[in-house]
Amino acid sequence: MSKTDSVRLYKVRKLISELSNKEGRGTELVSLYIPPKKAIHEAIANLREEWGTAGNIKSDTTRNHVQDALTKAMQRLKLYRTAPETGLVLFSGALPTNGPGSEVVNVWEIVPPKPVQTYLYACDDHFRVEYLKDMLKEDKVFGLLAIDSNDVGMGILSGDRLEIEDLMTSGISGKTRKGGQSARRYERGREMELTYFFNRVSEHATRVFMESNKVTGLIVGGPGPTKDEFLKEGYLHYELQKRVVAVLDLGYAGREGVREMVEKAGDVLKDVRLVEEKKLVQKFLFEVNRQGGLAIYGLPRVIEALQKASADVVLVSDDVDMVRLDATCKKCGTVKLETVAAQKKIQERQGMMSTPCTSCGAADYEVEEKDLVDVLEDLAYQVGSKVEVISSGTEEGSMFKTFGGVAALLRYRA
Repeated sequence: MSKTDSVRLYKVRKLISELSNKEGRGTELVSLYIPPKKAIHEAIANLREEWGTAGNIKSDTTRNHVQDALTKAMQRLKLYRTAPETGLVLFSGALPTNGPGSEVVNVWEIVPPKPVQTYLYACDDHFRVEYLKDMLKEDKVFGLLAIDSNDVGMGILSGDRLEIEDLMTSGISGKTRKGGQSARRYERGREMELTYFFNRVSEHATRVFMESNKVTGLIVGGPGPTKDEFLKEGYLHYELQKRVVAVLDLGYAGREGVREMVEKAGDVLKDVRLVEEKKLVQKFLFEVNRQGGLAIYGLPRVIEALQKASADVVLVSDDVDMVRLDATCKKCGTVKLETVAAQKKIQERQGMMSTPCTSCGAADYEVEEKDLVDVLEDLAYQVGSKVEVISSGTEEGSMFKTFGGVAALLRYRA
């Protein structure tokens, strides 16, 4: 997943979360994966055949639901002349809105983050989102090993996630100031302890970086010469040794060393999403804390900046979980807009629909619901700005949330 795909990644994750728990009455839910080289007209022809086959289903309700889902899918496919660059994924099915008998056929479509490899049609009691989940797996997974003679920390960096997997202490005492034979005996004992520690580290590294996780690259760092001794003496598994992409001098080992490593391995990790997010949040914090800085926060101010084309990059937390409700009066066309927390949308929708129109007095509305990230993306597209979704599970993401989870870096002060 490229670092520039944060909005697409957000949408895929949100769709997977939304569809994972949905269940049909029977085998009524259609999943369709179309590779980029598959002709759209061929996919439509395949669905038309499935529509005919569905006519053999004995249950009237199930038969109608399956055929309606296939019809919706075919209608959506007709909007495409060719498949997008990475292919297309469609989910279509009849789902209840208020208990049995209230089923409504919906269709969801998404351009996946990676190319669809094979054509797949499935009709089941659940949507086949597992193949979409596989597309979220990062191609590059980095192992981070921060070591000195006292501590070691092991972390896994993948996309926008940094996990501390293992922490160890050596139990080795500090160097002695005694002289003569006592000092030599002490040093030999200390060397034995260090050898034992290095072997333990090697065993844990094999488990963390090869068995539990398949790292594509390994970064080793720490203060002083310990890291170099560990690598030079060949304690690390030879497969991991081949994957070492950088050796860094750090101020710390252990947990803090792993975090410092992310900061110092910029060249190696330049395409990793977490590093990009750290830079964005740090730039925002710098700008927002200086007088006349080119940063603002808060949804109303960000939307105003987008409308004035002064926003350059909009930052939004991945768990902001807000929607915009657009209520259009069916009689006169007057539009009411409200942005609310997702858990309050039903209550707000009811309130909007029961309030008479300020222009004509009617209380008959058509209400459209839109995720806040989609709203911001549409506004940004109109003025040539970008939207970056920031993971809430990182240290920087948590810091960013204290500003409300919506902010912008500005081109100029309006």
